[in-house]
Amino acid sequence: MELTLNQLKQYDGTNSSKPIYVAVKGRIFDVTTGRSFYGPGGSYAIFAGKDASRALARMSKDEEDVIGSLDGLTEKEIGVLDDWEKKFEAKYPVVGSLAG
Repeated sequence: MELTLNQLKQYDGTNSSKPIYVAVKGRIFDVTTGRSFYGPGGSYAIFAGKDASRALARMSKDEEDVIGSLDGLTEKEIGVLDDWEKKFEAKYPVVGSLAG
């Protein structure tokens, strides 16, 4: 499955009949089993339905960081993102990728 960023927004947890997706480095993970974290009101709800790569790399929950751009990240931040990606791979299934 390939989704655009606009299509990914539909999977933000606000519609309980749809799964919750988070993209990391262009891959889309189904984080529905973590609904208490990624669903509405959850501590990571800001990432739901979005590419959270930059925010994860920076350990940030600022809205402006919840984007896929890795431009300007330090080596350390890229390492942090790689660690997050491994955690997602271990816990959640990859269901697709971002288009473009």
